[in-house]
Amino acid sequence: MPRPTLAQIAETAGVSVSTVSKVLNDRTDVSPDTRAKVDSALREHRYVRRGVPADGPAVRTVDLVMSGLDGSWPASVASGMEAAAYEAGVHVAISVARTTAPSGRQAGRDWVDRILERGTVGVVLGLIEPTADQVARLRRAQVPCVVIDPLSDPSPEVMSVGTTNWAGAYEATTHLLNLGHRRIALVTGPPDHLYSRARIAGYRSAMAAAGIEVPPELMRHGTYERASGAEQVRALIALPEPPTALFICSDHMAIGGYEALTEAGLRVPDDVSVIGFDDLPEARWVSPALTTVRQPLKEMGGSALRTLLRLINGEELESRRVELATTLVARDSTNTPKKH
Repeated sequence: MPRPTLAQIAETAGVSVSTVSKVLNDRTDVSPDTRAKVDSALREHRYVRRGVPADGPAVRTVDLVMSGLDGSWPASVASGMEAAAYEAGVHVAISVARTTAPSGRQAGRDWVDRILERGTVGVVLGLIEPTADQVARLRRAQVPCVVIDPLSDPSPEVMSVGTTNWAGAYEATTHLLNLGHRRIALVTGPPDHLYSRARIAGYRSAMAAAGIEVPPELMRHGTYERASGAEQVRALIALPEPPTALFICSDHMAIGGYEALTEAGLRVPDDVSVIGFDDLPEARWVSPALTTVRQPLKEMGGSALRTLLRLINGEELESRRVELATTLVARDSTNTPKKH
């Protein structure tokens, strides 16, 4: 016997499909009378909820949708979100927002289709830019959304969680200035990304406060990938007057920068000081251990989950953005500039 659809249940109960989804996910914003109608229709159609007994409570599931699952960044965020979800008694489903399938074929349904089909009560997005259409579809389905590290200013309907990128960049640059560096290069991500712009502004502010004008050749944009860091550092050390210090706004790119410096016969920090951004586990594994700006990634995942649950529960939030503090972690990759 085919499984009844939510549309059939909704028609029998005389309600919308989204109302049936709310009842199945134990949402509190459904009146007792409406809930009773939906429960009656579910019994009439002998609808069995996935993963629970037919007469048991619905499982509240939230989704974490990431741009990719490779590397320490998504693992740390997912770990923090899962821990907070466990404490709250909800389940987390994790998926990748694909434009192409692993086989290389174009993906059919997008991530919104997939999460709505399984009846999620809310979604957290990691490094994903939802389109206006996707936000509208979530809103129509009454599924709240929280974005971690948005690439641009989110729409008013979307909450976001991030870190103090400006302050982190300012502190990193000031650390190098206090060591005596004056020719400090910046390697950051795409210029249109929100957090890239904040880190550029923090770096520029610190340099301006020290009375240093930044020449254009010392500011370079990469893709936050390891190979991109190596490429940008090769270009910087090939300058007629190379920098004595590198502020690289990604630990992955900083590790790529280490490779480029080693290829050129330069030592960290004896010849060039290096600071990263993120404080991924890899920052402690490389030699010398990387000085970096710590983003509290696990805390960001947990904060996003707790913020999402407040939205699900209908709470009014005082701000559309939650910002967690960054911290400079000084290790062995920075030192005073080499004397010539």
